[in-house]
Amino acid sequence: MNRPAGWRSAMLVWAAAGTVSAQPTSVVYGPHNLSAGGTGPVRAVMEDQVCIFCHTPHNASPIKPLWNRALPVEAYTIYRSNSLDALPDQPTGTSKMCLSCHDGTIALGSVVSRDMPIQMAGGITTMPAGSSLLGTDLSDDHPISFRYDSGLAAKDNKLRQPSSLPHQILLDRNAELQCTSCHDAHNNVNGNFLVMNNDQSQLCLSCHQVGTTSITGHQQCSACHQPHTAPSGPYLLRAATVSQTCVSCHDGSVAGAANIAGDLNKPWVHDTNSPVDPPGHMSEHTSCSSCHDPHTMQPGAGRAPSVHPSFGKIAGMSASGSFVNNASYEFEVCFKCHGMNSNIQPTVPRQITATSMLAQFSPSAVSSHPVEAPGHNNQVPSLKPGWTTGSMVYCSDCHGSDSGSKGGGSGPDGTHGSHNGPLLTARYDTEDYTTESASAYALCYTCHDRNSILSENSSFKGHRKHIVKERTPCAACHDAHGIPSGQGNSVNNSNLINFATGIVLPDPRTGRLEFRDTGMFRGECFLSCHGKDHSPLKYED
Repeated sequence: MNRPAGWRSAMLVWAAAGTVSAQPTSVVYGPHNLSAGGTGPVRAVMEDQVCIFCHTPHNASPIKPLWNRALPVEAYTIYRSNSLDALPDQPTGTSKMCLSCHDGTIALGSVVSRDMPIQMAGGITTMPAGSSLLGTDLSDDHPISFRYDSGLAAKDNKLRQPSSLPHQILLDRNAELQCTSCHDAHNNVNGNFLVMNNDQSQLCLSCHQVGTTSITGHQQCSACHQPHTAPSGPYLLRAATVSQTCVSCHDGSVAGAANIAGDLNKPWVHDTNSPVDPPGHMSEHTSCSSCHDPHTMQPGAGRAPSVHPSFGKIAGMSASGSFVNNASYEFEVCFKCHGMNSNIQPTVPRQITATSMLAQFSPSAVSSHPVEAPGHNNQVPSLKPGWTTGSMVYCSDCHGSDSGSKGGGSGPDGTHGSHNGPLLTARYDTEDYTTESASAYALCYTCHDRNSILSENSSFKGHRKHIVKERTPCAACHDAHGIPSGQGNSVNNSNLINFATGIVLPDPRTGRLEFRDTGMFRGECFLSCHGKDHSPLKYED
């Protein structure tokens, strides 16, 4: 009986995949059909067999299942990141079989059962450039060939227990996750040869438990991530850095997404646009994900000191200096970088240089702005309506966007960027001989009534003389953060008094640089400022 040339290969495919009507997703109808009759972009010149590019019934290599290709050498750059507790080694098992085509080192037509490679159309030899060509650098691809067992899931609470995986996701020998855990080379019904539908990130969330968010744009993993040849490398982001990935939506192009792109181009910015997983302290490499967990963010406003819903479940440092997985307060997120031994130097040199913001804002501090707890002073007549001595403030009430609501604008709030240094929501001049105005000290006047500050009958009578007549900035006497109890005392450093040493000098007669609190709205100073010696000079109501 005379049979057509492609009969044997056709019968093999039929036996493996069933009839066309029963199995329309057979490899015959997908990009993995490299035969001359294939419908994909890569095809052979004359070869009509379909399975031969991977399998052969005779003269196969000693690799199951009847493998018809040589395996590539172990010379890959493998995935590494701080987010992975496993340690992937060189590719093993079925992943090496996939890579025999997809790393581009072996000709597509080079099969074990033929002495000569199968000729491919269009002069193609190896896998052409594109998303299917992974190369030998796998550091920008989803990790493979690592043991995914209960021990790994116990180390990483964002991984599900392997026993809970759906039946479509298969682990290779030794419980290793391989290419075939996500891809079925013979079935393209779900697109990209995925083993299951990935709408609403079903496949991704089968292994990853990252929390939930009601922000629609953050609900699909593929909006921010890509599993292969990711520009960021680790974390598999769609752009080179975290901020670039976020700004692809947060640039005003997506309805409902806050437009922060403009803030990131201002002189003072929080984000350093650093590569993912850079070396050095986290304060040197701040990104959007330092303050926001995109997987658990929620809309809505917060109330000081509670953490903002837009932060999500983000890690922080408690007031005691211990690490917390889920910050409860905004200051805990800030303390993660700025809490202890911060390498960020103060913009105003002071008599007391605080080494810890944890101590500056501590309830035990001599005096401080009420970030962790309400302030100690119950007599602050300059507070504007809406503020009381029992009120608390966010760090971001002072540090944040100058075009947001806290800076008097209509843009998004947040510590993204500002024209005012150091990343302030409003102008705060610290240079000596500054002419007083509503704009020069706009930050202070956000909460403190200007008329009250400049009045001779309120709080400190010398305010008007110092600020208006002598043109002495607020920063000359006051430290906006606070004075730790171990570095100051209630007599010398009440009312946030911590002299700026570039403006206020020791009194030449007594050698003292000192403020003494002698009672409500009373005090005396030993210092020299603007050529006038205080030896001491007393202030009384």
